[in-house]
Formats: sequence, structure tokens, C-alpha cells
Amino acid sequence: MDFYKNEDSFKEASGYTIDGVWYPRVTKIVTIKAKPALYRYYGEAANFKAAQSATQKSAEEGTLVHETVEAFLLGQKPEVDSSIQPAVEAFLDFWSKKNIQVIPELVEKRVVSFDYRYAGTVDAIALVDGKLGVLDIKTSQAIYRDYNLQTAAYMDALRNTSQTPQTRWILKIDQNQICAFCGARRRVKGGREKIRVGRNNNYSQMRGCSHEWSQIRGDIDFQEFPFWREDFEAFLAAKRLWEWENEYWLEKIGYL
Repeated sequence: MDFYKNEDSFKEASGYTIDGVWYPRVTKIVTIKAKPALYRYYGEAANFKAAQSATQKSAEEGTLVHETVEAFLLGQKPEVDSSIQPAVEAFLDFWSKKNIQVIPELVEKRVVSFDYRYAGTVDAIALVDGKLGVLDIKTSQAIYRDYNLQTAAYMDALRNTSQTPQTRWILKIDQNQICAFCGARRRVKGGREKIRVGRNNNYSQMRGCSHEWSQIRGDIDFQEFPFWREDFEAFLAAKRLWEWENEYWLEKIGYL
């Protein structure tokens, strides 16, 4: 369980107050799920402080990409930091080809589930290929299954509203380098280098390769997840576990 100074600090860190009523935040709820890859990263780091520093820097870089992309979705023309230019250029190329349409009022859209008592912020409600849906933007190196819990919560919260979605998409925006010899992918984020096997090679090829890296290039992955109800059941299970874990504070603020 996380530690908080008082009720106000718990409420601020864990949810939103909407029309005088406090609701736990979707992204806070899903943190209850174990993340083995993150634990492995912390275990491989020089020490806990170094791991925290790299994680924080990585989060800041991801936030910069996220905020820049959302500014474009809102019709603005933000200045693009050179450190994220390949990722943003790849997004703009993808956006123009895919013809993603958004209404500015539906970018960073706050949603509330009165039935299940939670709230969240949807990156965008978009029209893609004639379908209206939840669009969630990620700056990770892959699309992880965990994201389905978050987007399923948004899908249910938007049921029977004027923006009832038909589907949901995850848009991953990242950048990396490709080895000219073995096809491995090199990614540097938060000051941490990670090299992964390419699509057409194997670990032995990668280990024996001297690697000649390309210039940094943008990397886009866009996937649709139309079937969300089982994911929503898993989200509700995660929410119940999160409530159990934070029972002390939830009782103090009158949520339970």
C-alpha cells in the first residue's frame, strides 16, 4: 500500500473530485496489477535510486510526446522538441494517412462511471474508418495487454452517452534505431539503452553482431480492440483488489 500524509493527499493522488463527489482514478486503480517487466528492470538497475531516476526521466519524455501529439490533435502547431521529433513526425505521417478525426472538446475527455464509482480521462474520442471510439495514446515500446483494462473502463463509462463508442484503439508512438546488419532494434529512453531482437533475426544473431545503427526513426503501432467486456470484468476485479488494499483511506474519506 502507498503511504499518504492525510486524507487530502490520498484523494489528490488517487482520484478526482467531480461535482463535490470523489471518485478513484482509472489509472490509479490499474496500478494494482503486477508488472513483472518493471520489477525485473528495477532488479537489473545499479540501485533503487538509479532505477527511480531513469523511470522518472522516461516518464517525462513520454509526457512530452503525449502533450505534443495532443496539441496537434487540438489543431495547434506546437514547437516540437528535437529529442522527440522522429516520434512526432511518424505520428503526423500516420495521422494524415489514417485520417483520424477528433473533436477538440473530446480530447482529454473526463468520464465518470456512476454505476461503478470511478472516473478517468480519455486521451481522445475519435472517428477512424467511420467508427467512433476511444483512442488511447501510449509512448511505451510495445502495446501491453494491461492497457485493455484502462480502455475497457472508459468504454463502460461512456455507455449510453452522446459519445457512446463503438470500439477502442491503442496508438503507440515511440522511436528507435535499427541495426543494418541483424535488424535488432535499439531504444534509448530515460537514459537507458535497450536492444531487442528484430522481427527477422534471433538472439544468437543479435549477440554476435557488431551493430551499425540507423538514425533514430519514429515507430508507430495502431491496434483495435473492439471486444472489451471481459477486459471490463477484469478491471472491476482490479478495482475491488485496489479498494481492499486501500481500505483504510477509503473508509476515512467515506468512500467505503
